[in-house]
Parts: sequence; C-alpha cells; structure tokens
Amino acid sequence: MVPSWLLNAKLLIFSSLLLVLMLGACGGDSDTPVPQAAATSVPVAAAAATSAPQVAASKQGGELRIGMTAADIPLTDIQADQGFEGWRFVGFQLNNGLTIWDWNGETIPGPAPGLAESWEIDPNDPLRWVFHLRDGLKFHDGTDIDADAVVQSAYRLFNEDHPNYSAKVAGLGNWIWSGSCCAAESFKALDSRTVEITTTEVNGFVPYGLASVHVVSPKALAEWPGDEFATHHVGSGPFKLVDQTPRVSLTMERFEDYWGNKPNVDRVILRPLPEPTTRLAALLADEVDWIDVPPPDSIPRLKKDGFDVRIKEYPHVWPYQLNLLKPPFDNKLVRQALNYAVDREGICRDLLNGTCIPATSFAYPGHASFGNPAQVYDYNPEKARELLAESGVELPLKIKLLISTSGSGQMLPIQMNEFVQRNFKDVGVDMELVPSDWNALLSRTIFAGRGNYSFIEENADFDGYNISWAYIAPYQWPGFFQTNGGLNTQAYSNPEVDRLLKQAQTSFDFDEQDQILGQVNEIVLEDAPYIFIVHDLNPRVLNPRVKGYVQDKSWFTNLQDLWIEK
Repeated sequence: MVPSWLLNAKLLIFSSLLLVLMLGACGGDSDTPVPQAAATSVPVAAAAATSAPQVAASKQGGELRIGMTAADIPLTDIQADQGFEGWRFVGFQLNNGLTIWDWNGETIPGPAPGLAESWEIDPNDPLRWVFHLRDGLKFHDGTDIDADAVVQSAYRLFNEDHPNYSAKVAGLGNWIWSGSCCAAESFKALDSRTVEITTTEVNGFVPYGLASVHVVSPKALAEWPGDEFATHHVGSGPFKLVDQTPRVSLTMERFEDYWGNKPNVDRVILRPLPEPTTRLAALLADEVDWIDVPPPDSIPRLKKDGFDVRIKEYPHVWPYQLNLLKPPFDNKLVRQALNYAVDREGICRDLLNGTCIPATSFAYPGHASFGNPAQVYDYNPEKARELLAESGVELPLKIKLLISTSGSGQMLPIQMNEFVQRNFKDVGVDMELVPSDWNALLSRTIFAGRGNYSFIEENADFDGYNISWAYIAPYQWPGFFQTNGGLNTQAYSNPEVDRLLKQAQTSFDFDEQDQILGQVNEIVLEDAPYIFIVHDLNPRVLNPRVKGYVQDKSWFTNLQDLWIEK
C-alpha cells in the first residue's frame, strides 16, 4: 500500500529518452545526430558507467579560484539557489543523483548512470522504474549510500510531513521539476541497493529529472535539521564542502572516496563577483583563475595577453517573458511586431563582441528541436510599425519590464535591455525598465508558484520580465509551453502545442521526439509568447595555468578533469 503522503506528493521529475541511455549517448536535445536502435515498448537497463582512469600525478593538486556572476554564494543544500549558476558550481559539484550528466564536450549532455549503475522499467508495468545502486558508495561523512538514503533525500523535497522536509529547498527545485509532465507517485527502497520509483503516467523523461534529485546523508539531515543542514552539508558528489562566508567565498575540496572520476584539483574556491569589471580586475590581479561573462570589450586584450578565452554554442535563450493576460501582449500582432523591432545582430556585434548569436525562437538554428519555421524574426523596424498599426494599439505604446542587474545567464542585462529599449523607441514603444536583484526577480516570478506571475500583487503593473533560460533537455519544453506548465508564467496556451508535448513525453524514439519538439518550436515562434532576443555563447576566461578543461555544450560544467599547472 502506498502511503498517503506519497499519493499526494507533487513530485515533478523530468528526463530524457531512454534510447539515449541505452546507447550511452547525449540527450534528446543534441544538435549532433546519433544512430538509433530500434524503438522498444519497454526500455532496457542502462549500461553501467565505468570510472575514468586517474590522471598522472603531475596533473594532481592545485587550487581553482572562480569568480562567479552571482551576487552571493549559492545555497549548499540538497538544491542550490542563485539560478542555474548555483547548480553549476555547487549543486552538481557537492551532490549526485541516481543519474548524472554525460560530459563529452561535443554534444549536449544527456543523463548517464550516477549513483545508480543501471535501471529498467517493469515489463509488466510501464509506470514502475527500478534503479540499482553501485556497490561501495560513500557520503562525504563516510557513511554508506544505500536505497534508504535515496528515499530519505526525496523526503526533504517531497514529503511535507517528514522531519527532513524543507519548504524552502523544495521551492528551489520546483521551477525545474515543474518542467515535467509527469508526477511520481512514490519512492521505495526494495532492498539496500534497489530503489523503486512509480510514476502516475508513462514518461520517458524520468532519468533526466533524477540528475537534479540529489542524494545527501540521512545522518547529517538528522543531526542538522531544517536550515542548519546547509552549513553542515554532507553530499555524494566529487567535491565536499569545507567552509563558506555569505557574499565572500565558498570552499570545496576533492572527495577522495568518490565512486567515479575523482577531481584533479585539491580544492575549488568560489567568489561572488556580480560586476563584470570587478571580475575582470580580479582575473588580471591573479585573485581568480576563471571568470564567466567578461566585459566584451576586454576580450581582444585578454587573448593578446595569453588568457584562454572560450565561447561555445549551447541551449540558452535570453528573452522577454510576457504577460499574455492583459493588453498589449494579449494581442499577437503586438508580440510579433516587437520581435521584428529588435536588432539582435547589433547586440551581438556592437555590445557583446561576438559572445552571443541572434535568437529568433526558443531553440537556435541547427538545434535538433528547431524545426522548420515558416518565418524568422529578422530586424525589420518597418514591418514592426506595420504590425503595430494593424494591431490597433495607440502609439506611443507604454510598457513596463522587470529586469535584473546581474545573474545566472543574464550576460550584461542593464546594457542589453537599454539597447532593446532604444530599438523599441524607434517603432513608437516606450519601455520602462525596473532593475531588481537576480534572486529577488526569481522569487517574484518563477519561484512564486505555478501560474501567471501577474497574480502576485507586486507584479500587477508589469507587462513582462527579462530572464534567461538554459533549456538543458527535452523535459523542460512542457514546463515552458504547456497550458499551466510550471515555467509558463506568461499563461501561454495552445491546444495543438499541448497535444504535441504529450505525444513527445510518451515517445521513447529519439528522432521522433526531436521532430515533435521541432513542431512545437514552429508554433511557438508564430504565436510569439516571448520576445526572443539572443542566445548566449557562454563566454569564459581561464588563466593559462588552468589545463585540461573541456567546455561542454551545456550551462552546467565538469570541474573534475582540469588541473592547475604548477
């Protein structure tokens, strides 16, 4: 019998295609074609991952210092805050889930065996998943990782009646899990190495979601209840927490008993440096070894001075998320008009120095889910004026947008928004920009719960907000575009999109799922529930002492293989 708390839990877990897991390949969003096996109605167990061999002793040791774009250190709990940057540098470094990311540098990472070495779906019940843990797993405190620890960790996120539960931490993960179509009915330990997860409907996205359902020490959860656990974190990842000082720094050390590829560096130190010029100054003063989002005009100098400057295409979009429930953005013609009004090439060329590419839809051209859209929003102010005239709105049109001053994936938000503000002015639209701290903006929008953000009283007079999305896998598409999807704060609704998303969720064929999501992208482009602006290229600068780093086609990153040259 399933306990009542499990029947009522709103566990939203999202994942990728099981065929990808069968092949040990990248995720369903990959922009590189992957040979496919024949589709089966019941996916088989994923192959066990082998630990990578350790590097030579000369590549061991050293200290990696990172200048983050966040204004504060991320929360060190079972989930992180500070947007996806918190997950990048803390969440996926301190923790593992039953699955982890398949880092390869060439394709968009998909799920790979993590704490679970294999899994299968019950051939007699497609709602029942069985995961098999590796032997000899240890937490950072030396205690064993077993099936009960997986269940106890799930309690922190999904069981409101359990002492482990934290509403604060569960809320941080909800904006990710809500991207899934399917709720899990229960977590259950069948024996010390076997975990059963039962879902409420057929869903091929499950293994993706489990990469973000992290497993932490039950002993530490009991010893440090509530918010205290965050300062005494004991996880299962390649690094362990050493110390932290809010708004100053966070230190992690290599976990010597890690089951997989042990990090080469001794420790990683994170420093929150939200201002681009401050990050640059810290890099030039040899106070940090790594910064993201350098001031764009500094890039030629950095290259000349021998710094390792990286950019790489990956799934990311920097849009305006609109309130479709009230004028003027309840009118599709207005939304389309402003998409034509944005000089995306100018932003990437003149402002960001080639560290972005224009965004004319949610996915970028060449992405497996881009589809074959009938139109693309090029820079056409005259077309924008024609559509505004056709829409019947009175000019000058006044709109108000909530923006951030910095943040995870936000690039240069003040300057970029001011650039778009001038574009809009040229077509008769006056846009007022209201700056906010990044975490505060998230709390007022996607963290505020499912549904349209205008329901929150303090947002009632806003017409939209600027955000950035790293759509890391197919699991997120339902959240963004399905009616009442958890990330669909603009209240977008299209019955055909809903039908296609359900079809994609229940398919286990890699190519079919890409093709379906491509159709979704085509419809969304036409409906224009967002104003699409640019795709980030993940600009990153490393001190030349940092060796062996491979930048992935992902917002997240692997810190285990790099080392510091002495």
